[in-house]
Amino acid sequence: QVQLVESGGGLVQAGGSLRLSCAASGRTVSSYGMGWFRQAPGKERVFVAAISRGGSSTDYADSVKGRFTISRDNAKNTIYLQMNSLEPEDTAVYYCAATTYYSVRYSSGEYNYWGQGTQVTVSS
Repeated sequence: QVQLVESGGGLVQAGGSLRLSCAASGRTVSSYGMGWFRQAPGKERVFVAAISRGGSSTDYADSVKGRFTISRDNAKNTIYLQMNSLEPEDTAVYYCAATTYYSVRYSSGEYNYWGQGTQVTVSS
């Protein structure tokens, strides 16, 4: 079983950048496909980005393509989400998740382990 802890959230102005980190413990992050999801107030949790277990494949929600980048550093047992050109619509709690599937997965139901979330607030 893996434990996930997100960090790096905060308050940023529109157009700014943040880098979220997801530190894993208990098992190596290389054993899992990884994803980022977000949940805005009053809305359901939605897919943001994912990376395959081997790291060769990534995919993104249309709303963040070209602005966000997911990456993994297996040596540090950490997953990152680099977020550029942030918009007020990106305001949400961001969650890191791990799946036992090898390939990129898009549904929250396909992820087995979740972090506690980190708040990102983008002001206009």
